[in-house]
Amino acid sequence: MKVIKINLLILFVVVCVNLAAVADVVNQSAWGDQGDGTYHNPVLPADYSDLDCIRVGGDYYAISSTFQFSPGVVILHSCDLVNWTIAGHAVADLTQISSELKWDRMNRYGKGIWAGAIRHHAGKFWIYFGTPDEGYFMTTAEKISGPWSPLHAVLRGAGWDDCCPFWDDDGEGYLVGSNFRDGYKIHLWKLSPDGRELSQESDRVIHQSKGSEANKLYKFNGLYYHLFSEVKSEGRVVMMERAINIFGPYTEVKQLNHADKQAKEPNQGGLVQTEQGGWYWVTHHGTGDWEGRCASVLPVTWIDGWPIIGKVGTDGIGTMVWSGKNPVADTMKVTPQTSDEFDETNLPPQWEWNYQPWADKWSLAERPGWLRLHAFVPLEKNNLLKAGNTLTQRSFRSTTNEVVIKLDLSGMADGQRAGLCHFSRSYSMLGVHQIGAARRLEFQFNGVVTSGPVLTNATLWLRSQWGLNGMSQYAYGLDGATYTEFGEPYPLSWGYYRGDRIGIYNFNDHLAAGYVDVDSFQYHYGLSRSLPVK
Repeated sequence: MKVIKINLLILFVVVCVNLAAVADVVNQSAWGDQGDGTYHNPVLPADYSDLDCIRVGGDYYAISSTFQFSPGVVILHSCDLVNWTIAGHAVADLTQISSELKWDRMNRYGKGIWAGAIRHHAGKFWIYFGTPDEGYFMTTAEKISGPWSPLHAVLRGAGWDDCCPFWDDDGEGYLVGSNFRDGYKIHLWKLSPDGRELSQESDRVIHQSKGSEANKLYKFNGLYYHLFSEVKSEGRVVMMERAINIFGPYTEVKQLNHADKQAKEPNQGGLVQTEQGGWYWVTHHGTGDWEGRCASVLPVTWIDGWPIIGKVGTDGIGTMVWSGKNPVADTMKVTPQTSDEFDETNLPPQWEWNYQPWADKWSLAERPGWLRLHAFVPLEKNNLLKAGNTLTQRSFRSTTNEVVIKLDLSGMADGQRAGLCHFSRSYSMLGVHQIGAARRLEFQFNGVVTSGPVLTNATLWLRSQWGLNGMSQYAYGLDGATYTEFGEPYPLSWGYYRGDRIGIYNFNDHLAAGYVDVDSFQYHYGLSRSLPVK
């Protein structure tokens, strides 16, 4: 009987520990800078996937994949690796990649701009990235704010992903990347002095394993290190191999972390050293949930010349670390930009269009202080995912989230729909549908319409609220103070390798006619402080 009780106690403890670990991932009531010199992962509980990170002086810069969203390749800035703001984007016009990424095609969901790498070399910032259908591209800028040079195709062809440049001590440049259509072979080439061309004669396969991608190249203490991820029986893990020659052979190999499926497999990112000498791994969590693949910062411990990621286990391999001391002390607490009064001459960097927009169909100048969206016919009637010029932001996984937009409906026309939406692979919409001269409130969930009352006000407020469970509840208001819930709760979701987006939509199923004016977009989310333990 005692043995049974002991076994049950052990089982209870194991279950509780596992549940606590899962709760730490799922609950995420604490994130980022805790205000007491510590931080809690994730540092960004939103869709910042495929991260890479560098330090230039006392500034840290990270880039994230943006898929079909425009502008592309979002750039983040931090002074401490924990507090991040959006610095801008590197790709203003996605049609430089392909016309398929334009509002009149819209067939690159799950594709477009995938993982890239950012480096600072010869007084310039360099960004290289891949698209699964078109190949590798690069751009440069003297300042992180740009202007960024027009995209240049480094390698044309399908199946290439996860590239990274590297410049050796002698100034010679190289590019490493995977071909997922050819068994995930990892190729290494020499770059031309201007970084724009590959020497095909130099092409060499330096590695191949199951799912091998997420490439980075580094040089430490005279040795060349190739960092990548691959799929093992435990899941996707971070690996590293090293050699005395950049082209190999890479005979020394080390696993740097465990898959940590409860932590959603942190696996793609960049190694960075602080000015104070500490080492960290800036990474996304590779298994997406409704908020997308969020971002975390893990400590790195060098053991026998290998940078072990996270808490070092008895096997010499790292595991997830959820909190720690801030990498840099006494910095200002900041978070990515969200709200907008549309008072500027340009859209601030938190905004990304779903696909390259029709430039003539939106304006910040026609009515100063307002965003004017002109309606046009979608590629498929009444389908948000086929309607151009939907303006979006990332949705945060925080304790409380509230988005409110204020609309002027005076310019709407027959057949026009406009309002507030969420979408990934599925979508929901709360807004106005004008039929003839009548404007009716309307809720949609994946095209299924629930009609509401006829609206006589020219001004309308729309609201979405959600919490850690990712259930959005819409509401509308006629005075900006009192709101009435409308529509069933909508579960925010993951799709096309992306988390949920909150957005403003506007289209007309009949013809290019009508417009809606947006006075403000207010997004407020909950505190990131740790909650008291009960």
